[in-house]
Amino acid sequence: MRKLKNSELDRLSIDDFKTAKKTPIIVVLDNIRSLNNIGSVFRTSDAFLVEKIYLCGITATPPHKDIHKTALGSTDTVAWEYVENTLDLVKKLKSNNITVCSIEQAENATMLDDFKVEANQKYALVFGNEVKGVAQDVVTESDVVIEIPQFGTKHSLNISVSCGVVVWDVFSKLKNF
Repeated sequence: MRKLKNSELDRLSIDDFKTAKKTPIIVVLDNIRSLNNIGSVFRTSDAFLVEKIYLCGITATPPHKDIHKTALGSTDTVAWEYVENTLDLVKKLKSNNITVCSIEQAENATMLDDFKVEANQKYALVFGNEVKGVAQDVVTESDVVIEIPQFGTKHSLNISVSCGVVVWDVFSKLKNF
């Protein structure tokens, strides 16, 4: 087996990415403090043709060298918008018939492997602060809370890792429609 060269990967150009059909996923970052995590989320979102990223609260916005370091140019491809208040955004998304899913450990949470997607439905995936998680008022307002099953001694994953796991899972379920 031979590794592929970058020239063999058939990647989209920035213009082609912008006009490509997007996956009906929106990523919401609720008060993310690490610029490297923000950049990683942009890169994951680019990989799976995420429709848009909302940067909320204290979450920094591009351009910034520390975001760029991990985003590797994906801030130029993935649509994004800054919104100060996450709860206001969640209410707006819900009013537009978007299913809001907080990624959090909570009572009666749905395990990610049990989460079912619906055809022709758009999903907003809310990821929270590295220490405090998703704000309680946002969790309360969400349509569903999704928990990533974990089996080791630690009780959490890095937010950029969580985003990769959840976006891949929802993407792979949606592509079956």
